[in-house]
Parts: sequence; structure tokens; C-alpha cells
Amino acid sequence: MLKTSIRNKLIVLLLVITIVPFGSSIVITYLYTKESLKDQFVEENVNLLYQGKLNLEGYIGELKNLTLSFYNNNDFMKYLRNPVNDDDYFSRETVKNVILTILYAEGNINKVNIAFLEENRNVAVSKKSAVIFSSSVNKFEKENFEKARNSLYRFYLEPMHILQEETNMDYKQKPRDVFTLHRALIDIPSKNVLGYISLDIAPDQILDISEKLYVKDKEEFYLISPEGELIFRSNREISEDQEWISRLVNSTDRQGTLEWKDESFDGLVIYDKLSDSSGGWIMVKRIPFTSVFESALSVAKINILFGVIGLCLVVMATFFVSFKITSPIRVLLQNIKQVESGNMNVQFDSLGNDEIGVLGERFKEMIGKINHLINREYKLELENKTNQLKALQSQLNPHFLYNALQSIGTLALKKNVPQVYTLVTHLSKIMRYGMNIDEDMVPLTKEIDYIKAFLLLQKERFGEQFEYTIQFDQEDGKILIPKMLLQPIIENYFKHGFDGGSESIGQLCIQGKREEDHLIITILDNGKGISEHRLIEIYQSFLQEKQKMKHERPSIGLKNIYLRLKLYFGEKAAFQIQNHENGGVLVTIKLPIETGGGLSESDYYR
Repeated sequence: MLKTSIRNKLIVLLLVITIVPFGSSIVITYLYTKESLKDQFVEENVNLLYQGKLNLEGYIGELKNLTLSFYNNNDFMKYLRNPVNDDDYFSRETVKNVILTILYAEGNINKVNIAFLEENRNVAVSKKSAVIFSSSVNKFEKENFEKARNSLYRFYLEPMHILQEETNMDYKQKPRDVFTLHRALIDIPSKNVLGYISLDIAPDQILDISEKLYVKDKEEFYLISPEGELIFRSNREISEDQEWISRLVNSTDRQGTLEWKDESFDGLVIYDKLSDSSGGWIMVKRIPFTSVFESALSVAKINILFGVIGLCLVVMATFFVSFKITSPIRVLLQNIKQVESGNMNVQFDSLGNDEIGVLGERFKEMIGKINHLINREYKLELENKTNQLKALQSQLNPHFLYNALQSIGTLALKKNVPQVYTLVTHLSKIMRYGMNIDEDMVPLTKEIDYIKAFLLLQKERFGEQFEYTIQFDQEDGKILIPKMLLQPIIENYFKHGFDGGSESIGQLCIQGKREEDHLIITILDNGKGISEHRLIEIYQSFLQEKQKMKHERPSIGLKNIYLRLKLYFGEKAAFQIQNHENGGVLVTIKLPIETGGGLSESDYYR
């Protein structure tokens, strides 16, 4: 059906040329929006990390400057150069003032420590303890001091660890994270190391800066040391042995973006490294694609919503256009099928003013011309039959002439009366009327006179065994009817219905009356009637225009009446034969009064 139906092909074509571009535009728009938002997202986060880097570098720079502020204090520098004199009260007070000034210079500094490795001496102070001068250095710090000494900028930032505070010589561990800034104190302009200063700093400021650089529950943020240690992590479940951490630590790029996918993460990794002078920390943001493309998905959903609405309208318009175009074609196809089945009565409303409408009008005109040609052939065949009937009329019926002449001769021999003249006169009228082939339509009075003459002869022939009545209004005498319309019916009565040898009297009643614009003629007899089977054969013979039915008995007279009525008056005339309820046959002829007067069997093609 899909391969043969224009409607289905048109629907599929319209849907393809609308849905494919429309759907493609939605997909392309989504992909373009996705990539555009991705680029915009990356750019915004790169700028955000850069701003965070500036803030962190600024904060770390402030802390570094605190470790350099005492270089202008000559008394303190003398102490650093000769720490063995710390028994001097004045020197001790100078050291206390300096380290206390550093301790309270920044609110997040929890502890200040100055170590002299060569003398194995240490000075420390915290916000929970006084200044303590000790004769030993924490052996765990020596490794950090070495890192600071070997650093290009003479300092090292130790990652987060638990702060250990000394109170009254008792060590108590408190679960508080700090990071430590270790600086090597150089005796400028020489390169001699005088000692090491360490600042244990609470990460509050670092955390405050970091939390402004990511969105909780949607993004992750990390601070990573150059050694790969996690200084800050928003996701506590992340460990330091992650592959992406190793990749960032080993990367030579200062900043960049990675697309990373593993079992726990699928998204973007954006990073930026602090300068080496600020510790070289790596700031990292991990953003899942679900967060990156969230706005793109929202835009795509809106586009899809409007796309679905648009597609629905397109589909509706497609079906409307398809049915609008193909419905007239289907009307034409249905009428063509009717013509193929033999129904030439093609009637349908206008199919429009377009090409299909013009095609419909041309189709109706073509069928009209075909009907005309068929009707012409039909009329030619009917005219041939009419001419054959006229030839029969001109020859008269030898059997009738023999009987009529025999009746006249018998009466003349027996009675020798003037009635012979009358009978001969009637016979001459019959012959004259029947042999005149120039008239096709005659006034009703003329046809009645002919019938009367015919019936008078039959009356003389059968005497008291036959009676007849003719009843017509005088004012209807001018109505034109086909010539010889009633004679075949009356003659059939005498051939098939009247029994001259029986004791019953044969009766024939001919009546005519006007009903509105029609003339109704009835012919009723009391003869033998017609069998139902024979009636069916007669009516079927009316419809057989070219071929005779098998075993058909002659009914040319009745068939000729039916065909002539259809020729002259079409559907406005009617011809009916039926058995009367009281016996005999009732023939009814219905003729239009105002139609047919100007027609002639020889006027078909004028």
C-alpha cells in the first residue's frame, strides 16, 4: 500500500523533509550549545582560578614578609648571629618581642618557632604558651628545614598536619590542622644560614579563599603541593594516590584543562599552579559533565519542547496538505472505478480551481462525451429497429388482413347490407394510418381514431363475444404521443389473452386521464393474464439492448414501446405491465404532457 498510494508517499516525503531538518537542527543546536557552554564554562573557571591564585599568592606573600620583617632589627640580627648569648636578659627580651610580634601579626598564626641547628637550640611561642627557649630541636623538622634551605626562594610550605602544642612541658595532641611555612634565615649578603623560622598557620584564610572557588555538591576543589600531597580537598574520600594527581604534579604546564574519566568521575579537570615563590601549590577544580552541561541540557529541553510542539504542528500540516491534495485524486479514482463497472453516471462536486480541479472537470466532460457517443450508438440501433417496425407496419399483418377480409366477405354474402361499406372504410383508415411513415408523434385523438377503427373490425369479427370502452377527456385530445403506441398492446390481447371460442365475453377498457403534468393511459382486459415467469422475461428483454436472451419468446412490440418511450421522454415516462387482481392484464403508460412534441425519430442528431 505504501508503494502504490500517493497519499502515503506524500506523507512520508513531507515528514522526512520536515522532521529530518528540524530534528537535525535540534541536535546541532544542542551540540553547538554544549560545546559553546563548555568553552565558556572553562574560560570562566580558568579566570576564577587565576583570581584565586592571586589571592593565595598575596596571602602567602604576606606570611613570607612576616618572616623577613626582623631583618631591620639590629639587636635581633645580632642574636641570630650569636645565639649563645641568649642568657643575656636584654637579648632574650628582644627575641621575645620579635617572635610575639610575628605571632600576633596575623590572626591565623598559631605558633612561631626559630631553630638553630648548629647550636641545637630552639625558641618557640604559641598563642597557648609563653616564649620557650630550649636546648633541642625537633628532629622531625630537620627534613623540612633542609627543603627550605635547598629551595630557590629559601622557604618551604609544609602541607596540612596536626598541630602539636607544648604546655608546661607536656605534649598534648589536638586535632587541629595547620600548614607550616619554613624559611631559612640567611646572613645577607653572605649565604650563611643563621637559623630557621617556622610559622604554624591555621588554614582558615586558605579555606575561605578555596571555598569561593567552587560550588559545593556540584564541583570539587583541591590544593596540591608540588610533591603531590593534598593541602586542601573538598571531597574527603579522595586519596593522594589518584592517577590524575600524579599527572598534574608531573605536568610542566602552569595551567590547563583535562577531560578525565574513571570509575568515580567523568568531567573536566581545570588546574592552575601558584608561582614557585609562593610555594608552587596546584589549584585544581574537578567539574562533572553533568554540572558543565546542566544549562545546556536545560536549553536542549526547552528546544526539544518547542521542537516537539513544532513537529506536532508539522505533522498536522503534513496530514492536512496530504489529504487536501490526495482527496480529489481519490474522488477521481472512485469515479473511474464506477465507470469501469459500467456506471457512466459520474457526478461529484468541484475539486477546486487548481490543476486537479481542472482535471476533474475535464474528466466529467470526457465521460459526458462518452455517454453521448454511447447514446448515439444506442439510438442508431433503436432507429434501425423502428425502421424494421415501420416496414412491418407498411406490410401489415397478413393474418389480420385474411381474417378481416373473410369477415367482410361472409357478411356481404349473408346480409348484403351497407355495413360492408363501413367495415371497408375502417379497414382503409387502418391501412392509411399504419402505412404513413412520415409521422412519429401524433395527437392523442388521431391515435384513438385509429384504435376505434381497429376495435370496430374486431367487434364485427367476434360479435357479442367482445366488448370494449374508450374513455378520454376531449381537452386531452391535442396531447402528442408516439404513433402506434397502443396498437401492439391491443393486438397482444387478441393474440394471447382473448379466447373467441369460450362462452365468456372478452372485455377491453382503454382510459386516459391527466394527473398534474402527466397523461396516464391504462389498458385493462379480462383475458388469460401473463405468468410471472413470462413477466420477468418481458422486463428482462427491455434491458437487453444488444443481445437476446436464451429461449426468449417474441416480444418485439412491447419492447419497442418501452424503448421508444425512453428515447422520447427518458426517465419522465413509465411503462408497466402487470396482472390485474380480478384477472386479465393491466398495462399502464405514463407520459409527460409538455415534453416530446417537437421530437422525431429522425431528429436525433440535428
